[in-house]
Amino acid sequence: MEWTSLNDLREKYLSFFESKGHLRLGSFSLVPDHDKSLLLINSGMAPMKKFFTGEVTPPRNRVTTCQKCIRTPDLERVGHTARHGTYFEMLGNFSFGDYFKNEAIPWAWEFLTETLAIPAERLWPSIYEQDDEAFEIWNKVIGVPAERIVRLGKEDNFWEHGTGPCGPCSEIYFDRGEKYGCGSPDCKPGCDCDRYMEIWNNVFSQFNNMGDGKYTELKQKNIDTGMGLERLACVMQGVDNMFEVDTIRNILNRVCELSGKAYGKDADNDVSIRAVTDHARAATFMISDGIMPSNEGRGYVLRRLIRRAARHGKLLGINKPFLTDLCEAVIRENKAGYPELIEKAELIKKVLATEEAAFSKTIDQGLSLIAELTENGGTVSGEDAFRLYDTYGFPLDLTKDILAEKGLRVDEETFNKKMEEQRTLARESRKAGDSESWKSNGLTLDGVAATQFCGYTDEVCTGEVLCLIQDGHPVSSLETGAHGAVVLDKTPFYGEGGGQVGDTGVLETTGFSFVVEDTKKTADGVYVHYGFVSEGAVTVGQSLNAVIDTARRNAIRRNHTAAHLLQAGLRKVLGTHVEQAGQLVNEKGVRFDFTHFSAMTEDELAEVETFVNAVVLSGVPVISEEMPIEEARKKGAMALFGEKYGERVRVVSVGDSSVEFCGGTHIDAASKIGLFRILSESGIAAGVRRIEAVTGLGVLDTLSHYQELLKKTAAVSKCNNLEELPEHTTALLEKNKELEKKNAALESKIAASKVDELLVSAVTVGKVRVLSQSVDGASADELRQMAEKLKDAHADMVTLLAGVKDGKLTFCCACGKEAVAAGVSAGKLIREVAVIAGGNGGGRPDFAMAGGKEPALVGQAVAAVTGLVEKLLGGN
Repeated sequence: MEWTSLNDLREKYLSFFESKGHLRLGSFSLVPDHDKSLLLINSGMAPMKKFFTGEVTPPRNRVTTCQKCIRTPDLERVGHTARHGTYFEMLGNFSFGDYFKNEAIPWAWEFLTETLAIPAERLWPSIYEQDDEAFEIWNKVIGVPAERIVRLGKEDNFWEHGTGPCGPCSEIYFDRGEKYGCGSPDCKPGCDCDRYMEIWNNVFSQFNNMGDGKYTELKQKNIDTGMGLERLACVMQGVDNMFEVDTIRNILNRVCELSGKAYGKDADNDVSIRAVTDHARAATFMISDGIMPSNEGRGYVLRRLIRRAARHGKLLGINKPFLTDLCEAVIRENKAGYPELIEKAELIKKVLATEEAAFSKTIDQGLSLIAELTENGGTVSGEDAFRLYDTYGFPLDLTKDILAEKGLRVDEETFNKKMEEQRTLARESRKAGDSESWKSNGLTLDGVAATQFCGYTDEVCTGEVLCLIQDGHPVSSLETGAHGAVVLDKTPFYGEGGGQVGDTGVLETTGFSFVVEDTKKTADGVYVHYGFVSEGAVTVGQSLNAVIDTARRNAIRRNHTAAHLLQAGLRKVLGTHVEQAGQLVNEKGVRFDFTHFSAMTEDELAEVETFVNAVVLSGVPVISEEMPIEEARKKGAMALFGEKYGERVRVVSVGDSSVEFCGGTHIDAASKIGLFRILSESGIAAGVRRIEAVTGLGVLDTLSHYQELLKKTAAVSKCNNLEELPEHTTALLEKNKELEKKNAALESKIAASKVDELLVSAVTVGKVRVLSQSVDGASADELRQMAEKLKDAHADMVTLLAGVKDGKLTFCCACGKEAVAAGVSAGKLIREVAVIAGGNGGGRPDFAMAGGKEPALVGQAVAAVTGLVEKLLGGN
C-alpha cells in the first residue's frame, strides 16, 4: 500500500472501471437538472436518478463518475471538528440493469486489494443480515473468512426512501488499528468507536417497496456504488482526517500563510482555519457551476459559506480581502480533475471579491451590535437576530456561531416568524404585480373551453363568440361604446405571457367593430380580448374576423427574437452563470433581467451588442418548432430556470447562436430585426441586472432622439457646430471649476468671520467651553466648515451649530481634543440634541452631523446643549 495523492486516486478509480466497460462521465453540475427535490447535488447517485427510474435512457448501461457534492445540514459544526465538511467528492460505478452482485463485489475487492494494494486483512465487508447471496460471494468467491463478514440490520445496511426501488447494501470497512478502537474484544464494523472506517458502499437495488410492508423483485436490478474520495485518500495517505489529505492540506497551509497562524497550535485558531479551508473549496466549486450569492435557495447557501469564511478569516487576524487569493490555491489543487476551474477563474474571483467587499462594509457594525447585545449575557432576541440578518447581512447560523462561542443562544422561533413575515410580504407584492397579467379584472370563465391559438401562423382568422363580459360579468351582447371583453373559440391574438405583451387589433364583421386594446390568457388557456365596441353590436354565438395589428406584432416579434440573442450574447461574454430572471417584450423594445454579480463594463456591453448585430447581419433563419421535451433537451435548448413544461414544448432556434424553449412569437429571419441597440444596464436587486434595448425602427427613433438632444445642448451652450460640442463643453466645465474654487474661497472667508462673531458667546462648563448657536440660512457645508475651524483652533471647545436652509434642519457638532478627553462625545451629544427636534444622527467622538424634522424646535434644541454637556461631564 503506497502513499497516493487524491488526484491520482480519482484517476486510478475511473480508469479501473473504464477497463471494466464503464463509460466515464464528467461530474454533473452541483445544480440539479430538473430535480426540484434537491437544492444541491449531495451524492454521486443524485444526478443519475432518472437513469435508475427509466425516465431517461443512460448513455451506456455501465457508467463511472467522480461527482462534486455539497451537504450543509451540519454547517455550524464545520471547523469545530475535523470530520465535518460541506464539499466532498463521491466516486461511483453504476449499473443500469446490466451487472449485479457477482461483478460488483469482486471488482470492489480487486480495486482495493490489487490496484491500491491495501492489505486484505485490513478490510472487513458488511452485508445486510438477510442477504445470503452477498455472503456467499464474499465468503466463497472472494475468500473472506465468515467471522470477518459482518451482518448488520436494516438501519445500517438496507437502502430505501419511501416506496419504490430499494435494496440491501454491502459496505467495506478499513481497520485503522487498535489505537483508534474502544478496547472491546467484540469491536468490529458497526461499533461506535473510530477503529473501522467505511470506505466503500455497494447498494444492490433489487426490490420494489410496495408501501404495505411487502417487497417485490425488480425486473431490472441496478448497482449504485458510493465511495468518498477524501475518505479513501485518508486511508492511502495514512492521515486521520480530510484536512490532512494532500490537496486540502495545501489549501489549509495557504490559510495559515495568509493569517500568520500555525495549524495545531491553538484550538480556537484551528476551528477557524478548518472552516475557511472547507468553505473556500465549496464556494469555488459552487460559483464555477454558475451559482451566484443571493438571499434565497442555493444562492443563500453560497452567501452563508462566503460570509462564514470571511468572519473566521477576521478571527484569524486577516483584516483584508483574502478569498480571491485563497481560491487560487483551491483551483491549483483541483484543476487536474476539474479543468473548467481554470476557465472560470476570473468569474470565481470576481464573485468572491464582490461578496466579500459587500460583507466587509457591515461586518464590524454587526459584530459591535452583537457585543452590545451580549454584554449582559442571556438570549439574543429573534428581533435582534433578524436585524443582524436584514441590516448587516449576518445569516442566522453565523450569529449562532458567534453566540455559541460565548455560551449564548438566539430566539430562533421569533427569528423564523420575522423571516416568514418578510417572505409573505414579498410574495404578496409579487402576486399583486404578477396577477395583473391574467386576473381578468376578477371575472370568472367557468365552463368556457380553452381557445385554439393560431397566431404562430395566421394574422387573421374567423372565430365564434363564446363569451362576452362587461363590468366583470357575462352578458349576452355588447353595443356601441361599451367597454368589455370578448372570448372566441379561435384567435390569432397572442395572450400576454412569458414576458411578451398581448396583441392589439380588431374583431369585426359587417356593421360591427370591437377595438382590442389588450389580450390576456387565463390559467385554463382561455384567451380574453379586452377593448371597446366602436361600431354596432355583437351577441354570443356570432362569428367575427379577428385581425391583429400586424405592424405592432412585427415589432414585438423583432424584440422577442432579439431578447433570445441578447441572452446568448450575455452568456458568451459574461459566462454561463447568466440566467433569465424576468423580461418584458413589447413593440417599443425589450427589458431583460438576468443573474450577474456586478455592473457590466462599457467593453462588455459593446461586445454583447456586437454579437447580436453580427447574428442579425448574417441573416440566419429563425426556426420555431414543437417537439417532445426530451428531444428539445438533447438539442441543447435552454429552459427558463424553475419553469414547468409539458411533454411537448416549442423551441425557437436562431441559427446556431440561440436555442430556447419559448411559447412567444418570433420573426422568421434574424435580418428582420434590422439593428439592435442597448440603451441602459442597471442593477435591480442583489445579483440581478437589467438591460433595456431597442430594435428596428426603435433604433432609428433613439438615434433621432439623441440627435435632437445634441442640437438642444449645443444651442443652450452657444456652440454653433456639433463637431465642436465636446471641446466646447470641456471648456465650459473648466470655467465652472474655477468659479467653484473662487466661491469656496469666499465661503471660507465668510465662515471665518462668522466664527469670530460666534466665539464671544461661548460659555465655560467645567474643563470645557461650550458654543451652541443657530446660524440663520447656513448650509450643511457652511456649518461643517465653521465647526471644524473652531475644533482645530480651540482644543477645549465643544461646538454645536444648527442651521435651517430651504426648510431643512441640520445640526453639526465638533469637539476639540481636550473636550473629547474630558468625556464629551460629539456623536452622543448630537444624538440627544437631534431627538429634541424630531431627528436622529451620530458620528465620531470629535465630529458628528444630524438632521431634524421639526425646524420650529431648533431654538429649544440649541438651548439644551449646555445642560447635556454637563450631563456628559458628570458621567466621568
